Amino acid sequence: MNRAAWQVLGLCAALSAVPLTLAQGTLGASEQGTRAQSGGEAPPAASAPVAAVPAPASAPASALPCAEGSEYSCTELTRKGEDGKERRITIVRSGTTDETGIDAVCGPREGEPEDTPTLLVLSETGPRGIEISIDKNLIRVPLAVVTQRAGPPDANGKKRTDGRVEASAGTARILDEVPAGVTDRLSLCGVEARPQPTPDTVNVTQGKTALRGRKLVYDEKDGIARVEGPITFKRENGEDSLSGTSDQIEVDVDREKTVLVGNVVLNSKGGRVSRAARVEYDDAQNMARLIGTPEQPAQSTQGSDRVSAGTILYDLDRNWVYAVKPEGGSITGEFRDEEPVTPPTP
Repeated sequence: MNRAAWQVLGLCAALSAVPLTLAQGTLGASEQGTRAQSGGEAPPAASAPVAAVPAPASAPASALPCAEGSEYSCTELTRKGEDGKERRITIVRSGTTDETGIDAVCGPREGEPEDTPTLLVLSETGPRGIEISIDKNLIRVPLAVVTQRAGPPDANGKKRTDGRVEASAGTARILDEVPAGVTDRLSLCGVEARPQPTPDTVNVTQGKTALRGRKLVYDEKDGIARVEGPITFKRENGEDSLSGTSDQIEVDVDREKTVLVGNVVLNSKGGRVSRAARVEYDDAQNMARLIGTPEQPAQSTQGSDRVSAGTILYDLDRNWVYAVKPEGGSITGEFRDEEPVTPPTP
């Protein structure tokens, strides 16, 4: 049976009777291919495993489109926040051939409830990998496994879908046959996905800033996408370039905030070293908000100058810091001339 020529765009309802679809083109194309595990038809030949290759830093900064008529396979999760605003997470496979990856959809099987989540596996070894857009962040990974749940329809009658995304380095392939005794849904659909979380293979771009981690997990339960560390990042800006580390990244979809979390260290090319427990990071506004704790205030040091406060605002372009006094808190600082002043001879 021929491989499908679909683009995946919220297909939970449409796939209620389709356990597996291989999506290799655009929605509405004339050639489509599906395979039901309950039937006697032989599965397609196995696809080669996809290597865990990180996207290079030279990949374009703009995201690929996810729209009807596009040549790329993609899907969307739509989250409605408490403010009533809808925010979308898009997942796009940048490749279009079987040689560089797969995109497979595993819908509800015969006898399963209609609201059974749809599973999607997308993998790509090309330089752009799988592109995931969340808030201001463009994330590139070799492998993404998406759980898509159908929700209530929006104002236009289109079903909303939210769910879960797990992305990292790893491999994926279509199996020659369903292994005996398996019970997990992907294996029953004839798909194998093997995540292999590896440092520096989850590539996050926000404006001038490039960050790297080992694994991304987004879950609809709290609406937060977390990138596990160790996190390393760089912001190229000439003499005011910045680099640093943290334990993880949190992207709060509802609040539209990106936060570096845990033992955050910022090192400027000019010698400023700043530390905080959390840093709210906004490259578009050229601003980072360093947030400390009562036990460990935010700190910034350059040469012999030091400032410590509950919150420090960091101007990313000019490499300046501004201390903010919290309610009931304090600001401390120590500023010294680099060269001592010699008193005049009497």
